[in-house]
Amino acid sequence: MASTASAIEKLKGTWDYVDGENFDEYLKEMGISWVVRQAAKAVKAEKMIISVNDNGRWTLKSESTLKNTTYEFTSGIEFNETRADGAEVKSIITFDNNNGRWIHEAIDKQGKKVHIERYVDDKDQQQVELSCGNVKAHRRYKRVG
Repeated sequence: MASTASAIEKLKGTWDYVDGENFDEYLKEMGISWVVRQAAKAVKAEKMIISVNDNGRWTLKSESTLKNTTYEFTSGIEFNETRADGAEVKSIITFDNNNGRWIHEAIDKQGKKVHIERYVDDKDQQQVELSCGNVKAHRRYKRVG
Protein backbone atom coordinates (compact mmCIF):
# COMPACT_ATOMS: atom_id res chain seq x y z
CA MET A 1 0.00 0.00 0.00
CA ALA A 2 1.23 3.51 -0.79
CA SER A 3 2.16 5.84 2.05
CA THR A 4 -0.59 7.98 3.56
CA ALA A 5 1.01 11.15 2.19
CA SER A 6 0.87 9.84 -1.37
CA ALA A 7 -2.70 8.52 -0.89
CA ILE A 8 -3.84 11.95 0.34
CA GLU A 9 -1.87 13.65 -2.45
CA LYS A 10 -3.96 11.66 -4.95
CA LEU A 11 -6.90 13.91 -4.03
CA LYS A 12 -5.14 16.90 -5.57
CA GLY A 13 -6.41 17.87 -8.99
CA THR A 14 -9.58 18.73 -10.86
CA TRP A 15 -12.61 16.48 -10.57
CA ASP A 16 -15.97 16.33 -12.39
CA TYR A 17 -19.07 15.01 -10.67
CA VAL A 18 -20.21 11.63 -12.03
CA ASP A 19 -23.09 10.45 -9.86
CA GLY A 20 -24.36 10.04 -6.34
CA GLU A 21 -26.83 8.29 -4.10
CA ASN A 22 -29.21 9.62 -1.43
CA PHE A 23 -27.85 13.19 -1.58
CA ASP A 24 -31.28 14.83 -1.28
CA GLU A 25 -32.07 12.87 1.90
CA TYR A 26 -28.66 13.82 3.29
CA LEU A 27 -29.31 17.52 2.59
CA LYS A 28 -32.78 17.20 4.14
CA GLU A 29 -31.26 15.69 7.31
CA MET A 30 -28.84 18.62 7.44
CA GLY A 31 -31.84 20.96 7.56
CA ILE A 32 -31.42 22.32 4.02
CA SER A 33 -34.66 23.84 2.73
CA TRP A 34 -36.73 22.20 0.01
CA VAL A 35 -36.07 25.11 -2.36
CA VAL A 36 -32.28 24.84 -2.01
CA ARG A 37 -32.44 21.03 -2.37
CA GLN A 38 -34.41 21.39 -5.61
CA ALA A 39 -31.84 23.86 -6.92
CA ALA A 40 -29.04 21.43 -5.99
CA LYS A 41 -30.82 18.65 -7.92
CA ALA A 42 -30.93 20.88 -11.01
CA VAL A 43 -27.12 21.25 -11.13
CA LYS A 44 -25.91 19.32 -14.17
CA ALA A 45 -22.20 20.08 -13.98
CA GLU A 46 -20.08 20.32 -10.88
CA LYS A 47 -16.31 20.68 -10.79
CA MET A 48 -14.07 20.35 -7.75
CA ILE A 49 -10.49 21.56 -7.57
CA ILE A 50 -8.27 20.40 -4.70
CA SER A 51 -4.81 21.84 -4.16
CA VAL A 52 -2.17 22.25 -1.45
CA ASN A 53 0.46 24.94 -1.10
CA ASP A 54 4.08 24.59 0.05
CA ASN A 55 3.05 25.31 3.66
CA GLY A 56 0.60 22.39 3.80
CA ARG A 57 -2.51 24.57 3.51
CA TRP A 58 -5.17 22.84 1.41
CA THR A 59 -7.84 24.49 -0.76
CA LEU A 60 -11.06 22.92 -2.03
CA LYS A 61 -12.97 24.88 -4.67
CA SER A 62 -16.38 23.67 -5.82
CA GLU A 63 -17.78 25.24 -8.99
CA SER A 64 -21.29 24.72 -10.32
CA THR A 65 -24.11 26.56 -12.04
CA LEU A 66 -25.76 26.96 -8.61
CA LYS A 67 -22.91 28.33 -6.52
CA ASN A 68 -19.14 28.45 -6.24
CA THR A 69 -17.59 27.78 -2.84
CA THR A 70 -14.04 27.67 -1.53
CA TYR A 71 -12.54 26.71 1.77
CA GLU A 72 -8.96 26.54 2.95
CA PHE A 73 -7.61 24.53 5.85
CA THR A 74 -4.60 22.99 7.51
CA SER A 75 -5.07 19.38 8.57
CA GLY A 76 -5.99 19.05 12.24
CA ILE A 77 -6.80 22.74 12.81
CA GLU A 78 -10.43 23.85 13.30
CA PHE A 79 -11.67 26.52 10.89
CA ASN A 80 -14.84 28.45 10.08
CA GLU A 81 -16.54 27.27 6.90
CA THR A 82 -19.42 28.77 4.95
CA ARG A 83 -21.41 25.98 3.28
CA ALA A 84 -22.97 26.36 -0.17
CA ASP A 85 -26.34 27.12 1.51
CA GLY A 86 -24.73 30.04 3.38
CA ALA A 87 -24.71 28.39 6.82
CA GLU A 88 -21.65 28.98 9.00
CA VAL A 89 -20.14 25.84 10.52
CA LYS A 90 -17.08 24.88 12.56
CA SER A 91 -15.03 22.32 10.65
CA ILE A 92 -11.93 20.24 11.15
CA ILE A 93 -10.31 18.07 8.50
CA THR A 94 -7.80 15.37 9.33
CA PHE A 95 -6.00 12.75 7.28
CA ASP A 96 -6.39 9.11 8.34
CA ASN A 97 -2.94 7.54 8.60
CA ASN A 98 -4.22 3.99 8.10
CA ASN A 99 -6.14 4.27 4.84
CA GLY A 100 -5.35 7.64 3.24
CA ARG A 101 -8.78 9.18 3.80
CA TRP A 102 -9.55 12.86 4.20
CA ILE A 103 -12.00 13.11 7.12
CA HIS A 104 -14.11 16.25 7.45
CA GLU A 105 -16.17 16.85 10.59
CA ALA A 106 -18.48 19.86 10.77
CA ILE A 107 -21.04 21.14 13.26
CA ASP A 108 -23.55 23.93 12.64
CA LYS A 109 -24.92 26.49 15.12
CA GLN A 110 -27.85 24.18 15.94
CA GLY A 111 -25.49 21.34 16.84
CA LYS A 112 -26.14 19.29 13.69
CA LYS A 113 -23.04 17.21 12.90
CA VAL A 114 -21.83 16.17 9.46
CA HIS A 115 -19.14 13.60 8.65
CA ILE A 116 -17.52 13.44 5.19
CA GLU A 117 -14.76 11.12 3.99
CA ARG A 118 -12.90 11.49 0.69
CA TYR A 119 -10.51 9.06 -0.92
CA VAL A 120 -9.31 7.96 -4.34
CA ASP A 121 -10.21 4.38 -5.24
CA ASP A 122 -8.25 1.89 -7.34
CA LYS A 123 -9.98 3.21 -10.50
CA ASP A 124 -8.62 6.73 -9.81
CA GLN A 125 -12.09 8.06 -8.95
CA GLN A 126 -12.74 10.23 -5.94
CA GLN A 127 -15.28 8.64 -3.63
CA VAL A 128 -17.09 10.87 -1.12
CA GLU A 129 -19.03 9.28 1.73
CA LEU A 130 -21.32 11.64 3.64
CA SER A 131 -23.40 11.19 6.77
CA CYS A 132 -25.64 13.34 8.95
CA GLY A 133 -27.64 11.74 11.74
CA ASN A 134 -28.62 8.28 10.50
CA VAL A 135 -28.62 9.33 6.82
CA LYS A 136 -25.76 8.29 4.57
CA ALA A 137 -25.05 9.48 1.03
CA HIS A 138 -22.37 8.89 -1.58
CA ARG A 139 -20.92 10.97 -4.43
CA ARG A 140 -18.39 10.00 -7.07
CA TYR A 141 -16.06 12.18 -9.16
CA LYS A 142 -13.75 11.46 -12.08
CA ARG A 143 -10.37 13.08 -12.55
CA VAL A 144 -10.15 15.68 -15.32
CA GLY A 145 -7.08 15.60 -17.52
